[in-house]
Amino acid sequence: MIAIASRPLQAAVAAFALLIAPPLTAEAPLPNFPKVEFTTTLGNFTVELDTRRAPHTVRNFLGLVADGHYEGLIFHRVIQGFVVQGGGYTPDFDLRPVADEVINESGNGLSNRRGTIAMARTNEPHSANSQFYINLVDNLSLDPQPSRWGYTVFGSVVAGMETVDAIGGVATASGGPFERDVPQAPVIITGARLVNGGGG
Repeated sequence: MIAIASRPLQAAVAAFALLIAPPLTAEAPLPNFPKVEFTTTLGNFTVELDTRRAPHTVRNFLGLVADGHYEGLIFHRVIQGFVVQGGGYTPDFDLRPVADEVINESGNGLSNRRGTIAMARTNEPHSANSQFYINLVDNLSLDPQPSRWGYTVFGSVVAGMETVDAIGGVATASGGPFERDVPQAPVIITGARLVNGGGG
């Protein structure tokens, strides 16, 4: 006769299975709506990402989260009534290196509305890598236009927008290599973690 495992044993086996589960890789399927919680020196906020609309961007972002890339970095660009931007620089303004750039997915139907998260980049459309920004207001001018690429929106803040607004209200001045828009008191990302599998 086959013995049925007790509930405590079943729970232990399930927990062990999670421990040995393979990490998210380039070949692994992505969850549709994963959530990532950021902890900062001004509070926490959570973003929900849209894998269906921005699969390359979300995969890159989740890989950076899993690698601990964002921990210890600052929001180095804060413009009241526009955006807060971070994910690249340490408090000493050292640029943390990343290996990959990600294809521009700005034509995905998502718009730079208040509370959305999008990828920062240079004038080169496909130059985004780790830096992101959160829109403090509707910034439709950052969406794609017939004559140019836009900035890829890949999710939105679903909890803690008050924290984002607090970051957006800090006093700024020059700092490091930047002539303006740098928080006078550093706003530091102390952690970033995947908080759900985002199925569905």
